[in-house]
Amino acid sequence: MNDVTAMPQSAVVVGGTSELAFAVLGELARRRLRSVLLTGRDLDALERAAARLRDLGVATVTTAAHDVCGVDGAPALAAAARSQLGQVDLVLVAAGVLGSSALDALDARGVARTLTTNFTGPAALIAELASVLRAQGTGRIVVLSSVAAVRARRANFVYGSSKAGLDAFCQGLGDALAGSGVAVVVVRPGFVRTAMTAALPSQPLAARPADVGRAVVAGLARGDETIWVPGVLRAVFAVLRIVPRAVWRRLPQ
Repeated sequence: MNDVTAMPQSAVVVGGTSELAFAVLGELARRRLRSVLLTGRDLDALERAAARLRDLGVATVTTAAHDVCGVDGAPALAAAARSQLGQVDLVLVAAGVLGSSALDALDARGVARTLTTNFTGPAALIAELASVLRAQGTGRIVVLSSVAAVRARRANFVYGSSKAGLDAFCQGLGDALAGSGVAVVVVRPGFVRTAMTAALPSQPLAARPADVGRAVVAGLARGDETIWVPGVLRAVFAVLRIVPRAVWRRLPQ
């Protein structure tokens, strides 16, 4: 169950090799996180992440192979989380790929893979895990979305649209769960310097994974439903989302 500061002591992570997920877990490890189930496709990478968490003092860290695109495996993963963790305080969803929006590289398989990995797969699993939390009457689902979800840019419209779908799904789910004891938290980072973005030019207001970790834990402590990283992006995108489309197209991408 959550500790006296309302921080989770148990967590299941979807996308357990994510740098951003590890940054969040690292912050929670300082707040008495005790049990974690890491899930993902690469078992070797999951084991390395598990070892790092144990070094940070997390007492019990287990791993499970799960492809977020494999919807049929969602019920088994939800059952494993319930069995291994007992009460699930936190579901942290960090699975995702950048994909490509370059017109010359655009094809059916690539678009479908990005949408399934970033939106439909996670949404299906979140729905399954939400049922576990509802049965408990408590828990939080933290979903790593992106500022790209607010308004798709031509430079990343496939990624942006996939995150927009997940973002909207999670906001609606959070509203549907109101009063159940289960909360959904949407995290919208801007550009974050990670291995996934290493080949891309840096953007204004770029953050580090540690910045995201600290912001998420601070947001959990406040009871936020939406967390922007850095916080100034909330105001920036309040303006950008209403810029006329003809102007939007001409902005640097």
